[in-house]
Amino acid sequence: MKKKILISGAVVVNEGQTFTGSVLISNGLISVVVEGAHTPETLEGAEGALVVDGRGKWLLPGVIDDQVHFRDPGLTHKGDLFTESRAAVAGGVTSFMEMPNTVPNTLTQELLEQKYTMAKQKSLANFSFYMGASNDNLTEVVKTDPRTVCGVKVFMGASTGNMLVDNPQTLEAIFKHSPTLVAVHCEDETTIRRNTAIAKERFGENVPVSEHPHIRSREACFASSSLAVSLAEKYNTRLHLLHLSTADELSLLSKAPSNAAKRITAEVCVHHLWFSDEDYSRLGSRIKWNPAIKSAADRAALLEALLDNRLDVVATDHAPHTLPEKSNPYFSCPSGGPLVQHSLVAMLEMSREEKLSPSMVVEKMCHAPARIFGVDRRGFIRQGYHADLVLVDPEAEWTAAPENILYKCGWSPFEGQVFHHRVTHTFVNGHLAWSNGEFDDSTTGERLLFNR
Repeated sequence: MKKKILISGAVVVNEGQTFTGSVLISNGLISVVVEGAHTPETLEGAEGALVVDGRGKWLLPGVIDDQVHFRDPGLTHKGDLFTESRAAVAGGVTSFMEMPNTVPNTLTQELLEQKYTMAKQKSLANFSFYMGASNDNLTEVVKTDPRTVCGVKVFMGASTGNMLVDNPQTLEAIFKHSPTLVAVHCEDETTIRRNTAIAKERFGENVPVSEHPHIRSREACFASSSLAVSLAEKYNTRLHLLHLSTADELSLLSKAPSNAAKRITAEVCVHHLWFSDEDYSRLGSRIKWNPAIKSAADRAALLEALLDNRLDVVATDHAPHTLPEKSNPYFSCPSGGPLVQHSLVAMLEMSREEKLSPSMVVEKMCHAPARIFGVDRRGFIRQGYHADLVLVDPEAEWTAAPENILYKCGWSPFEGQVFHHRVTHTFVNGHLAWSNGEFDDSTTGERLLFNR
């Protein structure tokens, strides 16, 4: 049995409310949520509990990141389930959903279960893995269990670890027959090839990275997203649009106040809210992602859509590569970058700049992913829920630098950025996994379950 922990006197930020309170953790679950600062002597049931002083700190639900690439198996020189889950926990991410473009690609139920087995041995955070789709594995896709698997991932545009699904009949069948949520990467391959040819005519093989948003253009994004939405509407598919990057695509989305009722939901990633094409001159390939980071006007439109609920979730698309790989010329430089350690503090930095409230950060990074995916008893600070919790010091200035970066690849696009919030404690299923810069790796995370 896990020991009792009492988090006392923190500012609880949860479900649109902010209050000073205490939370008792018993046997890995939240057993009491109460206003005020308490001790084991003043709170019934807290006898013998370890006390964590929350005074001066914010207590948030653990972040649920619905899109990461932890590179395990097959690409573990970039990152693995042990290193990247630790970085996630240090950043306040207690649960993640990982993508199938590993080596081998996760295209069979057997390979999918192998990843779950590996995660139980290695991951400090809770975990789920997407079943991958290809042009010829529909029989495997339809076997996916919606209770134990977060979703089916479809690449409707080629990206790192190419798993492009471009057969129209296959796409129709996936949208028609998928037993669970379909998550899509949307970029039109024909448009990208045409733009690539234009860039090569102009620059030869030495295309600058600043051309990335012109090659993987807004037209490519909108054409593919539009197709995904039309297929979802045709078959009443539960569709989740990943990492939207343009103002144009927002016209496809609903402002419905309850994302739990939406059949089509959408995600925006931290890097599309933080950077713009003006940053390519400074950061180069470090911010080369697919879809590409686009204009400042797109960034502003994405933030507006986050606030009015057209965009439902903030995630990372955490995708580490080594610096030598990222230093290659444009066409051999992989897209993606590491983000899980810095996603929560980056969004809280935006709240400090009054672009959105701390409660909205919690809604989009904790509550909404839990609601949209139907995650069982996570994403909220509620009695009876798993004790996935994060303490944040809102007055702790620090600078992202190589010596405090925990990704296996050893770098971050946020290097040199000053943050004003620090994650001091992270609880995963009631286990204090991260405390003031120290890990306790003695317990691994759990497989996420889904109420569907």
